[in-house]
Amino acid sequence: MENGLLVLGIIVMLFVCMYGFAYGSVALEKLKYRKQAEELERIAAVKAAKRAEKQEARDAKLEKLRKRSEQIRLELNRLEKVNLHKTIDEHAIVEKMKGRIGTEQQQAAS
Repeated sequence: MENGLLVLGIIVMLFVCMYGFAYGSVALEKLKYRKQAEELERIAAVKAAKRAEKQEARDAKLEKLRKRSEQIRLELNRLEKVNLHKTIDEHAIVEKMKGRIGTEQQQAAS
């Protein structure tokens, strides 16, 4: 009887070891796939963070360029107004001179 229980115990151990070996390889494979998936998610997160950082840098640069463009536009408008006033003033001076020359010529002709 004792030998029967020993043989039965050895057979049970054999089946448990076979089941453990078969399931162990499946469990290790699942663990490997899970780790691989986590690594891919981590890489995707790093890429997304880099993309977001680059996009933020582009947005900041674009905003800086827009501000500078607005400053240049305002300065050009100011200069255009100054030039317009100078042109109007010069035109008025020229008209006055023409008027003086015309009156002088009329006085000389009279």
